[in-house]
Amino acid sequence: MKMNPKISVIVPCYKQAHFLDESLQSILDQTYENWECIIVNDGSPDNTDEVADKWVKKDSRFKYLYKENGGLSSARNAALKIVTGDYIQFLDSDDILVETKFSDSLNLIHDKEAIVVSNFCLFDDSDKHKLLPPFCKLSQDLLNFESILYQWDFTFTIPIHCGIFPKSLFETIGFNEKLKAKEDWLFWIQIAQKNINFIYLNAHLALYRKHATSMSRDRKHMILYQMLFYNEAEKVISNSDFNKLLLKHLDVNYNKVNELTIEIRNLKESNTFKLFLFLKKMIKNMGLLNLSKTLLNLTLKFRK
Repeated sequence: MKMNPKISVIVPCYKQAHFLDESLQSILDQTYENWECIIVNDGSPDNTDEVADKWVKKDSRFKYLYKENGGLSSARNAALKIVTGDYIQFLDSDDILVETKFSDSLNLIHDKEAIVVSNFCLFDDSDKHKLLPPFCKLSQDLLNFESILYQWDFTFTIPIHCGIFPKSLFETIGFNEKLKAKEDWLFWIQIAQKNINFIYLNAHLALYRKHATSMSRDRKHMILYQMLFYNEAEKVISNSDFNKLLLKHLDVNYNKVNELTIEIRNLKESNTFKLFLFLKKMIKNMGLLNLSKTLLNLTLKFRK
């Protein structure tokens, strides 16, 4: 690794201008100073441009890129075309980096092709000082192709800002712009296929925002996105790996269906469900008005 390498930080922003100051401040606060930050306005209808302009004027290491809205992957890819650094750090506009993220990561790199993956923790949307445990446990033995392909979502996921990547990787790899979900997973799969050296840094240097309100997509769309992911994954991994992946997911979903079937059977055998059926039958046979009178009479009778 060359002395004093430059880190290019890519921060896409769409409808999150209200978080952007915090995110960019965490970059400015880095103890390692040789960096540039590309703020990508992905056609956001809010005041992202005003916030970005303030930071560009504040420090020349911040640069601004506007593009028509195309999604997270296209925003990252657009920035990758203009970066000038030796290493790439991705940061979503609502997340934060600990001030030693760059320096601690670079201290571990002796091979320029290595990827350093730090640990992370959550922070509360309403209180950035309230740190919460991560939603999964990362470790060195998970940073390989097999684990990333077959255990992703079941055992762990890796927030994208945990990693620092050599720029040379992106000569042949980018983010799939067809995907609106699981794009990070496909990216990590492609990276891991290269048998690159992963270095795990067990320090909570990436902070992942836990939002007070969930913005998760509806189930129908998530199923469609999952199917689209399979289509795209089939193009970048071997047939044998793809078949194993499908079998793994088939097995997991089969077990989930079995669990739901047992829950439904137990529900049908419960006294609550039996009472529900009884009341439903009474309503059907007597009509709601007659049922109300009957229940009232029963109540008065038992009060005597």
